Amino acid sequence: MAGDEGNERGPHAGDEPISAMSRRRFLKGVGVVGAGAAIADPAVLGAQDKPAAGAAPAVAADAARKITLSVNGQNVDVNVEPRVTLLSALRDYAEPAITGPKLVCGMGTCGACTVLLDDKPVYSCLCLAADVQGKKITTAEGLGTPDKMNGVQQQFCEHDGLMCGFCTPGFVTAVSAFVAKNPNATIEQVKHGCAGNFCRCGTYPRVFEAAVAAAKA
Repeated sequence: MAGDEGNERGPHAGDEPISAMSRRRFLKGVGVVGAGAAIADPAVLGAQDKPAAGAAPAVAADAARKITLSVNGQNVDVNVEPRVTLLSALRDYAEPAITGPKLVCGMGTCGACTVLLDDKPVYSCLCLAADVQGKKITTAEGLGTPDKMNGVQQQFCEHDGLMCGFCTPGFVTAVSAFVAKNPNATIEQVKHGCAGNFCRCGTYPRVFEAAVAAAKA
């Protein structure tokens, strides 16, 4: 019996009987040919392309569409897909680009992209542009200009509260919102208010000094 079994198998112990392999190959071949014929059938293709009678034309869920954002007191129209963040809409889609908020981590951990949404600091990398229509958006550009800075911007300059400057717009935006609600804030309160912003250069002492001075002013 052992010899007969060996004759039915190939050179490897795991091979299937020749008869079983033949049946499987035949059935696989028939299935592939049948599927190919169905795909090539013009009637089948036509049925797939034709929408149902009376159906509205399909619109891709991720198609770009025009939205209007209120940024720094002005309406800004952008054509964006639903997945586009507020940060990307401001930097990549607005014309002219609004580059105060910076893309650093993209995960809501560094604060470089901080903007004010109805006067509250938020990470714009975590907000969808489509979700903030109708809200007041303020970036560092809307807080003041080089010729007419707000109190926080002025104190950052006087106390040299920056190093490379990449995180500065986020700090200025967050601190401006904080001191507006916390006049005469102490340095410990300022540290808590800036907890959502990160400076890779480590210029925290100067940042805190500038924030405390702005709060007193």
